[in-house]
Amino acid sequence: MKLLLALVFALLAAAPAAAQTAPSADEIKHYTGLHAAAAAGNIAEISRLVTAGRNINAHDTHLRTPLHVAVFMHQHNTARALLRLGADANALDDRKYDIVTIASVDNDVPMLKIALEGGCKATNITSPYDGTALIAAAHLGHAEVVRTLIAAKAPLDHVNNLGWTALIESIVLGDGGKNHTDTLEALVKAGANLNLTDRNGTTPLGLAKGRGYKEMVAILEKAGAK
Repeated sequence: MKLLLALVFALLAAAPAAAQTAPSADEIKHYTGLHAAAAAGNIAEISRLVTAGRNINAHDTHLRTPLHVAVFMHQHNTARALLRLGADANALDDRKYDIVTIASVDNDVPMLKIALEGGCKATNITSPYDGTALIAAAHLGHAEVVRTLIAAKAPLDHVNNLGWTALIESIVLGDGGKNHTDTLEALVKAGANLNLTDRNGTTPLGLAKGRGYKEMVAILEKAGAK
């Protein structure tokens, strides 16, 4: 049983990255119009096409807009230009990812800030897990992303369809190391609910104790977790 649970957690640990569908090399090769320009970072061509009446929110076969493509491809200036030209900051692709969650999973803090400044909401419910960018970032131990999302008023205690909050994911899908511990500490300091349980009724403190994550236990106990 323990082996089965370990396998489940290992699979879930890769879930945010695996669930996202970045454009493949073959897709990029066959892109045309705004999607091709976004992938290449060709801002002049984007401006020309938008001025000519092309749909800035056109979809590819995975419902990715040119803005999604720019974010996946780390085209920071291109993403900024698309947002300035009127791209939908909160569009979801076919896996229910917005640009804030894509940037968060990718640990791309500069892109995350561009997305937030461009109007993408940290409160969006995203992913096949009905989660948030904050949960995805906590899962992966992206502490600076977590702090950025907290500052953007991301919901601290949203529960996804696995029954987990960001705080819980930093424990159950973390490794107890510095990145996940820093993530948990940021959430605790921000006022995340310390006593929301998982579906088995186990609190974050109980989960951290069960995994032997001593630093996490110390942070939680100091903050008054039960």
